[in-house]
Amino acid sequence: MTDHIRMPDVAPIVRYVANGVRSVFDYPFPIFASEDLKVKFDGAPRYSGYDVQSAGDTNGGTVTFDVPPALGIIITLERTLPLERMTDFIEGGEFSAAAINNELDYLTASVQQVSRSIAPALRYADNETPSQTILPSRESRANRALGFDADGNPVAVSLEGSMAAPDYTAYGIGAVTRTSSAKFSDVVSARDFGAQGNALHDDTLAIQKALAAHDTVYLPPGRYLVSGTITLGERKRLYGAGQVSVIECNGDDFNAVEMTADFASLSDLRITGGNVGIKLYGRDRPCVQSSITDVTIFGARTGVELDGYNSPDYPCYWNNFDRVLVEMPALHGFHLTRSGEGDTPNANKFHACRVYSHGSDMTGHGFYVEHGAFNNAFIDCEANVKGTAAGCFTMGAGSYKTLLINPYAESYNSVPNIKLEAGSDETSIFNLLSMSDGAAIWDLSGGKYTAYNAGFPHKNRLQKTTAVDINATLQRYDTEYIDASGLVQLDISHSVHLVSSFGGALTVRLPNASAASGAMMVVKKTDSSGNVITVDEDGGGGPDGRNYYLGAENDFVQVLSNGAEWFVISSNRAPGNTRYHDGSGIYDIDMAVDVYLLSSFGGAMTARLPPANAAIAVGRTVTIKKTDVSANVITVSEYGGSGPDGYAQPLNAQYKAITVVSDGARWHIISRF
Repeated sequence: MTDHIRMPDVAPIVRYVANGVRSVFDYPFPIFASEDLKVKFDGAPRYSGYDVQSAGDTNGGTVTFDVPPALGIIITLERTLPLERMTDFIEGGEFSAAAINNELDYLTASVQQVSRSIAPALRYADNETPSQTILPSRESRANRALGFDADGNPVAVSLEGSMAAPDYTAYGIGAVTRTSSAKFSDVVSARDFGAQGNALHDDTLAIQKALAAHDTVYLPPGRYLVSGTITLGERKRLYGAGQVSVIECNGDDFNAVEMTADFASLSDLRITGGNVGIKLYGRDRPCVQSSITDVTIFGARTGVELDGYNSPDYPCYWNNFDRVLVEMPALHGFHLTRSGEGDTPNANKFHACRVYSHGSDMTGHGFYVEHGAFNNAFIDCEANVKGTAAGCFTMGAGSYKTLLINPYAESYNSVPNIKLEAGSDETSIFNLLSMSDGAAIWDLSGGKYTAYNAGFPHKNRLQKTTAVDINATLQRYDTEYIDASGLVQLDISHSVHLVSSFGGALTVRLPNASAASGAMMVVKKTDSSGNVITVDEDGGGGPDGRNYYLGAENDFVQVLSNGAEWFVISSNRAPGNTRYHDGSGIYDIDMAVDVYLLSSFGGAMTARLPPANAAIAVGRTVTIKKTDVSANVITVSEYGGSGPDGYAQPLNAQYKAITVVSDGARWHIISRF
């Protein structure tokens, strides 16, 4: 070199991140010789594969690699000098300015090198008086961490239980040693992603980022303000430290938490506000086998909602709720529904879940299965709601095979304990404790439920039950009392129907036999009016294939369905009811039986039928037979009318008989012998 280096005030090190293409890199500090420049890849020294240019230049130079370093490699270019004297001056010898300059340049470069080496070192602040800086002895610091005593002096600290431990070993037989880093990574907190939990900062994005990056996220104690829905997707878990970990909604126009896929988990926290506290539905995957445990929901419009949503391919099945408390909901506590074309929420389990309104108005139901099927089960659940509610436990029109075990219902203002809406089917209720002053079981389903130790006044009600060898101390019949005119449609919720037609002629219509297989029913006329009760069948031929008429007080018919048609089992109007009479003169046929065996041995007799339009006669068939050997004639006539087929009919020999029927206008002969 023709001139000495002018040593600038610049750090003797530079780093680059390789892009896989670039092969020439600058070093912005001077070096004395090419071997003074150390090249490292990711901290490892390199000794070949490159060429150093411009050694001795004040402004530095370049390094050219034979092959561009691979993408992502950290390239370090550092001046490293041996710390030694370069020149020896002889007493009385020639004094060379160049030698002096070179020596001073080398010394300056050496000082820069030392300065760079100690810059990252721990040191006292400029305003602090240095104290002891000597490390504890090797023996005392072995297997210990460096700490500081009350005076701020360095001391050896035990690693046992210390966060400073380079390794961690749990207490107990079989425990293995792990790095502290591995131990710390066991738990990921929402605070690791910027959540503050101070009820002021919006933590929505931080919680969502944590869940996006990790399957399991911890919510430490705090109040986490959210302005949007927290979504738990497939196999995501969010858990807190109990009631002190709070998700706090800053509005009621969004759902606090939505679980939209399978195997998600939410536990040990509290949710306040929001439209729905926790909503489960299958959005892009089935929402199945998710778990909600030890969660409190306060002040949401609806506490928990399970929605069948839009696609049968993404159902809401087999989810589990355990110890979930809904406080002060405005509408519903727990709601099972279907908002679109998906399947109903099915086979979900609720254990020890509770709805408590704390005297706050709510307009819906504690537990409302609006839509849901196949063993949605509520076990040891409680609905304690204000009297403004529509029901404690309500099974809607779309509910099927719902199971209630040990339900507790409490309210006032005649709120029903359990309400079974029309259309609900096969609800099973066991051990109901009903503390509301409303109906224990308000049944609008037509009796489509089973109850054991539940309800009032009858605690037990069984559906479709086969019993063998029953010893009943007292047997009661489920009886319906009807006082009407026109048409009454029967269902299979009652077995005995006591019917008054005092207000006018009445048709009592049996359900179609196909809908009542195995059912037995009794219909009895209880009033003394002349209004006829006609028993027919909905869409079928009626008992024994015809309409049946009850014209007199206490007329009855008992029928049985085999699933295809109704059969008359017994009736006070059935064939076989026979009266015997021996006399003379006028004998009025009172239609109390269907067969009259008459003897006129004592003199001629007139057997007088009631008017054909009389209530006791309409539709009735009656047989009158002469039984004696005398020549005394029995004349069959009609009260106020002309008689069968328009004439009085004589029976003038033993065993002569006539069978007649009334069509309501006249008597017709249908057989004679």
